[in-house]
Amino acid sequence: NAEYMGTEQKTALQVSLASVKQKNGFRKVYFWGKIMGSNNDYFVVQGVTDDYLKNRKTLYSLNCMEWNNLTVEVTEKLMEVAHKVRGRFKGDPAHEFEIVEQVTKDGEEVEDTMTIKEEERLACVIQMIDCEGAVSPRGAFKLTPEGNVMLNNNFQGQEMTDASKLSSYFHFYPPENLFESALLAKANHDKALDFLTPLEQDIPRGSWSVQQEHSNNLVTLRSLWWPGLVGYNIINQPKFGYVYFGTGEKNQDLPFML
Repeated sequence: NAEYMGTEQKTALQVSLASVKQKNGFRKVYFWGKIMGSNNDYFVVQGVTDDYLKNRKTLYSLNCMEWNNLTVEVTEKLMEVAHKVRGRFKGDPAHEFEIVEQVTKDGEEVEDTMTIKEEERLACVIQMIDCEGAVSPRGAFKLTPEGNVMLNNNFQGQEMTDASKLSSYFHFYPPENLFESALLAKANHDKALDFLTPLEQDIPRGSWSVQQEHSNNLVTLRSLWWPGLVGYNIINQPKFGYVYFGTGEKNQDLPFML
């Protein structure tokens, strides 16, 4: 991602990730991506403690050196407002967006004004992207009998025939109910591995683009809902993940484009 990050930023990021991991007692820390604002960009990382899926902590930085915990509680009401915001992020966590809507009250048309801080919008958008765009290859993670999601140490990567199929990938986001999802898995599925929502169930069909790259050593998945979200899977190696480099805006026109 050289075109998205300068050498200085990359160096600062590598140094500060080690310190973020230590300070927060994370088992692992991942670079989540970058949301580009009109004045400043948000660099985002996520830390994992005991469970790879639940209770992930999100931190953001404007300079790759000083990190803030994103502690905003994303409520249904807040998410509703965030969905209505249009336009770019500014790069100022304290900036307030104002949404004015025409609503009918007592038979009269009145203006309803809602506000949302940029930091709140950031928390909502990261959650939206995690919910709709975070991906993992089948078998990379396992659900333990105690209900924890852990890396599957037996996972050695996928062959190209499997890696290039959309059916080989899951949403890496907690389903409504982990156990229920595992129990509902088809008879020929493995309950310890098939506990997440398959990407091929996404609506509309065609909202993911799967491509073989780099002389067939790598498969990428691109979300058409979230331009800038890329999942990657290195063939025959347990190396995979996803990263987002975009403006934090969803492609609302997608259903009309397919």
